[in-house]
Amino acid sequence: MSIEVKNISKSYGDQKALDNLSFSIKKGEIVGFLGPNGAGKSTLMKILTTYLAADEGKALVNGQDVNSNPKAVQLSIGYLPEHNPLYLDLYVREYLAFNADVYKVAKSRIEEVIALTGLTTESHKKIAELSKGYRQRVGLANALLHNPDVLILDEPTTGLDPNQLLEIRNVIKNAGKDKTVFLSTHIMQEVEAICDRVIIINKGKIVTDKKLNTLISAEKEQIIEVEFDYKIEEQAIAKIENLVAYKNTHDMTWELTFKADKDMRPAVFDFANANGLKTLQLNQKNKNLEAVFREITK
Repeated sequence: MSIEVKNISKSYGDQKALDNLSFSIKKGEIVGFLGPNGAGKSTLMKILTTYLAADEGKALVNGQDVNSNPKAVQLSIGYLPEHNPLYLDLYVREYLAFNADVYKVAKSRIEEVIALTGLTTESHKKIAELSKGYRQRVGLANALLHNPDVLILDEPTTGLDPNQLLEIRNVIKNAGKDKTVFLSTHIMQEVEAICDRVIIINKGKIVTDKKLNTLISAEKEQIIEVEFDYKIEEQAIAKIENLVAYKNTHDMTWELTFKADKDMRPAVFDFANANGLKTLQLNQKNKNLEAVFREITK
């Protein structure tokens, strides 16, 4: 396993940030680590990168214990923290050259990561002159500089515009082919686009750990929005098969929630015909990660 977390707990005074967390991640997995603000995400990432010590439990990165062998762990990790610390007075190439010396990697690698993260046109500038999005790219370039086996990324797409998001998303996906990627973000669309698996924590505890496609389809729930040509009573709507919830959202428009293996749109059409109604509009609203996240953490 690339990352192993075993019964990790951490408190700040009376506040328990992490409460007996356990999970493991294999090489080649891209895992989204999600949770509300204050759930403990950054705390765990700091423990895995040896910046913080856990109160209880054990964490291993590439088989190395984060407490007993921190140097080996640091060499195998590329870390982009939430608040990306950069030397603003240095030029982009100068900053990466400084870190290349620290890691003892070839200077040719600097040009590789500059191209990989789309920094070529900005690489002649001082970091202080860059936009927030390009500063994030510099941080990601630095995390990739020594070609680590594990990437730990805390809010890696902060401040990026839609075009930059797509480019950095592709960088992360490509990196995940031969590395382990463990990333935290509040942008659910990024998780859906990048990640294979999702771990969600709330109040320091894991509330779900599943493959992304399994998590979204786990409850086999369908939401159908339908507009009829005539008002209808709740009692009639409630008789539709496999219906678990319904809401009259506007006049003759209803939001119907089903739990079933089959597509329930034909059942809605049949219901309309049986009751002498016409369907003016019918849309199936797929349950996305954001909806699942809200349900799990509310």
